Amino acid sequence: MSNQREYNLEERLAVFAEKVIDLMKKLPNNPINLRMIPQETAAAGSSGANYCEATEAESKKDFIHKIGIVKKELKESKHWLRLLARANPEFAEEFRELWKENQELILIFSKTLKTCREGKEK
Repeated sequence: MSNQREYNLEERLAVFAEKVIDLMKKLPNNPINLRMIPQETAAAGSSGANYCEATEAESKKDFIHKIGIVKKELKESKHWLRLLARANPEFAEEFRELWKENQELILIFSKTLKTCREGKEK
């Protein structure tokens, strides 16, 4: 596996969601997980879907709005990852890796929003 960082955000978001799905499939079926797994899967997958929509935005305002949704979904995903990690400590390392990637994506989209909004004000 290459150490080179992936800068194709559509692919990176898709891979993130795929890794979330893979981990969610490993978790035991219990009342806690059965409530949280769909939440995490939806938030992780939605971030990529909303990014695809953002890349087809009809205006800068539309792009900013959709990137904002991407960031919100990633923040929700990070929340559920934290709770799922607490409920499933035997998978701590896998959750840690997903949480780290999630945080990096949040920072990327935060910077994107900041840059777009600063450009909009000028």
